[in-house]
Amino acid sequence: MDAVVIQPGVDTVEPSVSGVSWPAVAAGAVVSCALTLVLLAFGIGLGLSVVSPWSGSGVSATTFKIGTGLYLIVIAMLASSIGGYIAGRLRTRWTGVHTDEVYFRDTAHGFIAWAFASVLGAILLASPASSLIGGAASGVSQAATTAASQSGPMDGYVDTLLRADTPAPASTGNTQDPRGEMTRLFTSSFRNGGELKAPDKTYVSKVVAARTGLSQADAEKRVNDVVTQIKADADAARKATAQLAFWLVASLLIGAFCASLAATEGGALRDGTWRRAAHR
Repeated sequence: MDAVVIQPGVDTVEPSVSGVSWPAVAAGAVVSCALTLVLLAFGIGLGLSVVSPWSGSGVSATTFKIGTGLYLIVIAMLASSIGGYIAGRLRTRWTGVHTDEVYFRDTAHGFIAWAFASVLGAILLASPASSLIGGAASGVSQAATTAASQSGPMDGYVDTLLRADTPAPASTGNTQDPRGEMTRLFTSSFRNGGELKAPDKTYVSKVVAARTGLSQADAEKRVNDVVTQIKADADAARKATAQLAFWLVASLLIGAFCASLAATEGGALRDGTWRRAAHR
């Protein structure tokens, strides 16, 4: 007689409950955004309390930059952890799903909650910027009439160029002011990271010499000094922006990890399997 062995069949029926609990994800994302705003407001107040315009008072610029980056990471850790935990704890319980699949789904819930909170935060930050852009676009005609009275980022450098060693009395006969021309020339030259061309530099030196009463050599030296200062300030701004971008990337990645980990703990507590997972 032949022995017939019957193996139990594998249950391939998927549960009727969806693998993603969107209400729990949305709740975790909203909580994460709210905590981020609260911690950002607290950080702004804390930062304003430790800086000072007086020399020798307050923290240094380097300490402030490092402290700001570390605080961004702390914000991401706290807000993402709480948001991910809420997303994992409030999700629907899955029945008939393997333990490993439940672990993956909880991790995915935390990651999705973090992603949703990041996108929502970006939208909240972009809304004020778009409002400012829209207001600027609607007031182009008014801005054109008052452009002469507004100061731009290059006006300070032009003032340094045209500053006389001995202040001259106001002249009523000369109505031509080279500031506008110099500002446009410097702005167009440094817009793409370049510098003044040789003809432009010669022309600017002549204007500086005529305006300030300096010799041609001293005027050229002043132009070179101002150009060097512009490059130094632009390079400092570039480095500060790059450092801030790196700190933001680090905080986002750490926030994603914390949200995913907290969601697995929240889901395990939801199902009552956290102690078994911890001892395993």
